[in-house]
Amino acid sequence: MVTVGNYCEAEGPVGPAWKQDGLSPCFFFTLVPSVLMALGALALMLALPCKRRERPAGAEALPWGARPRVLPYMLQLLLATFQVALPLGGLAGRVGTAPGSLLPGYLLLASVLGTLASACGLWLLVVERSKARQRLAVGVWSRPGHSPGLLLLWTGTFAAENLALVSWNSPQWWWARADLGQQVQFGLWVLRYVVSGGLLILGLWAPGLRPQPYTLQVNGEDQDVESLQVPAAEGAPQGAPRSTWQDLGRKLRLLSGYLWPRGSPALQLVVLICLGLMGLDRGLNLLVPIFYRDIVNLLTQNAPWSAVAWTVTTYVFLKFLQGGGTGSTGFVSNLRTFLWIRVQQFTSRQVELRLFSHLHELSLRWHLGRRTGEVLRVVDRGTSSVTGLLSYLVFNVIPTLADIIIGIIYFSMFFNAWFGLIVFLCMSLYLTLTIVVTEWRSKFRRAMNTQENATRARAVDSLLNFETVKYYNAEGYEVDRYREAIIKFQGLEWKSSASLVLLNQTQNLVIGVGLLAGSLLCTYFVSEQKLQVGDFVLFGTYIIQLYMPLNWFGTYYRIIQANFIDMENMFDLLKEEKEVKDLPGAGPLHFQRGQIEFENVHFSYTDGQETLQDVSFTVMPGQTVALVGPSGAGKSTVLRLLFRFYDISSGCIRIDGQDISRVTQVSLRSHIGVVPQDTVLFNDTIANNIRYGRITAGKDEVEAAAQAAGIHDTIQAFPEGYETQVGERGLKLSGGEKQRVAIARAILKAPDIILLDEATSALDTSNERAIQASLAKVCANRTTIVVAHRLSTVANADQILVIKDGCIVERGRHEALLSRGGVYADMWQLQQQAQEEVSEDTKPETMAR
Repeated sequence: MVTVGNYCEAEGPVGPAWKQDGLSPCFFFTLVPSVLMALGALALMLALPCKRRERPAGAEALPWGARPRVLPYMLQLLLATFQVALPLGGLAGRVGTAPGSLLPGYLLLASVLGTLASACGLWLLVVERSKARQRLAVGVWSRPGHSPGLLLLWTGTFAAENLALVSWNSPQWWWARADLGQQVQFGLWVLRYVVSGGLLILGLWAPGLRPQPYTLQVNGEDQDVESLQVPAAEGAPQGAPRSTWQDLGRKLRLLSGYLWPRGSPALQLVVLICLGLMGLDRGLNLLVPIFYRDIVNLLTQNAPWSAVAWTVTTYVFLKFLQGGGTGSTGFVSNLRTFLWIRVQQFTSRQVELRLFSHLHELSLRWHLGRRTGEVLRVVDRGTSSVTGLLSYLVFNVIPTLADIIIGIIYFSMFFNAWFGLIVFLCMSLYLTLTIVVTEWRSKFRRAMNTQENATRARAVDSLLNFETVKYYNAEGYEVDRYREAIIKFQGLEWKSSASLVLLNQTQNLVIGVGLLAGSLLCTYFVSEQKLQVGDFVLFGTYIIQLYMPLNWFGTYYRIIQANFIDMENMFDLLKEEKEVKDLPGAGPLHFQRGQIEFENVHFSYTDGQETLQDVSFTVMPGQTVALVGPSGAGKSTVLRLLFRFYDISSGCIRIDGQDISRVTQVSLRSHIGVVPQDTVLFNDTIANNIRYGRITAGKDEVEAAAQAAGIHDTIQAFPEGYETQVGERGLKLSGGEKQRVAIARAILKAPDIILLDEATSALDTSNERAIQASLAKVCANRTTIVVAHRLSTVANADQILVIKDGCIVERGRHEALLSRGGVYADMWQLQQQAQEEVSEDTKPETMAR
């Protein structure tokens, strides 16, 4: 039988808060549950006015990426349920360990109020989950995360468990675990601490609510790079950009992969040494103020010279190791920075190589739609953000938080619990304001990044099209467009900078109030002779030492958040799927003779519009097949499909009876040489551009290929010969010279199959005949497919395929097609008439000369 005694039992009245080196349990368990119950009631009042939305019919099928996470939410739900039962468990533990004793009234009140407050949190958790699912069903967009009332309730609950630590030295609390009752209460406190802390962490993550996906748009004019993907409800409002904490686990997992240098035992040892030096720094930050206090106390007590000298020497040595207030110039910090250089270089190298490799693995379709300047900007910012994040998280944020925890524990145990409470409240308020304000101003940073991408992309596009700008006297127009982009960027930049100033002033105010309260309290205890003068020096030194990195914590957080934002675009690039993939277990192409077969091939670049329709033909080994027809008929598409830039929609393409979709792309392309219609060269020497056909080729082989392509004499006439720089995209060379370099490149590769896409379109008649003779030698005994508009260049082909609107309408040799009088004959007649007209027009000029 449980008997309820006096409200505070033998602990005196409820009024006095402080009693015997700690808070009065009666005061604590009266105030805290009442505050929590008030927070729970406030959260309920904020949630009740929200209107419920009906789930429409047929809304069950939701995209997988948009569904709330289930397993983390179930853990959150379990913790919330457990939190409801813990107050009653504490009451039962008190009764069970002290049967027959009077139960204080405040414990009964605390159990009831604590249970009700936790029940409010559990109910809100379930309701918010239900509403999130309804919004998802109807396509209504809302900012992710729990309601402010619920987060405030969980924050208050976790803060209350931390507040109990100020009574560490009080005999009326359970810290000493002197008997069974205190041991049970201590165990229950540990459970409450873990449950409340876990709920708060999961609450910030909000796993039961809707995530906000984002994509990178690398094509499009002045569009938001971090655009939100709203489900198919028309007119659904867009919400705010997602929080930095979204997908935090995935981001940290990616970062951890770069933190630990796999495959390099030496660098792994360096990482461990750096982490050990970081721990040593934490110890130094505590020991330096302690020895400084000892020096002051020894001097005020007229201690012997030997003791003072030894203490001063030790203090100076520790100060040498520590360096400045933040440890930024100390021996330990400098050594760690020196050792970390190699690790940082390894990380940067791995990230850049992974991104560069991934970009080269993406499909031609993606590269045709990209904006080069924007993609390069994303790569640069993403790479620097990874290295910056690792450095700031590991060596700035984590040490700062560790220093705060160490300071709270030290002042609570060796000074007075009020000092620990002041430090705890000040640090908690500082960190909370920093996170809240920084999250609010993140939208300005995102918008600024988006506009910077657009500005840089516009500048790159304008410079790449320099000739076009000159052709149309559009310099002023380009400058005006660039000015508009800069003005828009600077407007967003001003908002970001102004909000930063507001954040700094808020942080300074919190730090000043905390420092004032702690200094006045310490001065009071010194005047009451409860503390020594050295203790005041210790407090001031340690607090200032603690505030210096804390003052930078806002900067660290902003930089980390900015780096996370910069990383988002990089993550989107890494998430871009390869359109053309090797099948699992695909083997190399076993080339035999070079027979090519297209069987009922269908292909479309966009849905609903087929580029090739039921294309079937066979190229026998060593034959030359020509593809002719009007522009846009699909001739070059045939070459791209054979080279496997795209995968076909249906049908089959075979080489020597092997389906090219079932062999590796590398082995397929190693047997094929291509001379494209639009030749783009690297900004390198002519020799290196030709050598790209076979990078192991020597100088003599390069010159032999150039001679076969008919460009050797032209190159020798240049002042620097084969070392002549061709400029960006080869713009220093004429169109014909670039095309001959491409032909020389293909000749040097010596492929088994040759694809010529208008290989002589940029050449005059005399050079065309010379190149045709060279190509005839190169293509001899090789399977060749030629795309041509000049029918005279393919008159000797073994087979001519006439393609129109994606279909083969005619096929045969030149003479047979002419005699048929079809599409090919009409094209031939039109070209002959055009040549005769050109000849007639040039005769008067020749006679005049």
